[in-house]
Amino acid sequence: MSPPLTKICGLSTPDSVGAATKLGADYVGFVHFPKSPRHISLEQAAALAAHRGRAESVVLLVNPDMALVDQALATVQPAILQLHGDETPLFLGEIARRHDVKLWKALPVRTRADLAAANAYRGLVERIIFDAKPPPGAQIPGGNGVRFDWELLRDAKLGFAWGLSGGLDPANVAEALRITRAPLLDISSGIEDAPGQKNVDKMASFLNAVRTS
Repeated sequence: MSPPLTKICGLSTPDSVGAATKLGADYVGFVHFPKSPRHISLEQAAALAAHRGRAESVVLLVNPDMALVDQALATVQPAILQLHGDETPLFLGEIARRHDVKLWKALPVRTRADLAAANAYRGLVERIIFDAKPPPGAQIPGGNGVRFDWELLRDAKLGFAWGLSGGLDPANVAEALRITRAPLLDISSGIEDAPGQKNVDKMASFLNAVRTS
């Protein structure tokens, strides 16, 4: 079984991007969503992507219109566009027709029935990211440090590429892998000192825990 892939999301400084790459992360993620404490401009994301080394860059948008999608892809030129809102399969299909970019779609999960929503995106996206549903009153759809019941994914035979997000940290990632066997782990708040402030030591601990689990 191949080791799981890792994505460090919500990066906002050259040092944090460089550290993620040096420590072996497979993907580095940049959030363009003004309500998020991890929000950066597209121009900043483009500059940071230059420090990504061997890692692939991911731009995360939430409920964008097509004009913003066009702008983000032209400015940052990421390998992957991750949609983290209520984007429909129809909208993702239109992106795929307009752009040669890999698409990831994040889906909120609380119950087993929520997993079934992924079927609507089959053939449209490269990967589904299962994230916890945000708590009531949350201003952002992800990065809230909340996990869902990982048992929902135990022995899941999904038939498509996917990843696990939501509430991961260096202390619990081994448990997450033991239960879910997730092929990709996507972390943001679990390696921060404060929202948007990445801690390199926590990042190193997380990536080491993934490798040794």
